[in-house]
Amino acid sequence: MKISKEARRTSRQLFRISLTDGVLDEGRVRTVVNGVASSKPRGYIGILDSFSRLVANEVSRQRALVESATTLTPTIGAELQASLSKKYGRVLSLEFKVNPELLGGIRIKVGSDVWDGSVKARLEALKNQLS
Repeated sequence: MKISKEARRTSRQLFRISLTDGVLDEGRVRTVVNGVASSKPRGYIGILDSFSRLVANEVSRQRALVESATTLTPTIGAELQASLSKKYGRVLSLEFKVNPELLGGIRIKVGSDVWDGSVKARLEALKNQLS
């Protein structure tokens, strides 16, 4: 569905309203969605669609997925938390996941950024070089 420029502009304004000190406020997001859904302005479906994309992008920017072949110790988890928060300049919530397919190392995904230091990725790169 194509979204009009007006709906896109309105959704960006609503998104800015949903931020508190640069951080997405869940209560404000709910208020905005309920307000738009109840008043049903012209193009409200497009507004809500665009708004939901903006919110989803912001949520993915604030969360980091850390995959490892084995369970990480709390010390390593805390070091990763501090390092990633320093790199991105904001506090990130980390989600740890064990993925035995990696064989070793870790893979970190923050928003659209991916750092893959896994053995599997290195073997794939080596395989591609030899082909």
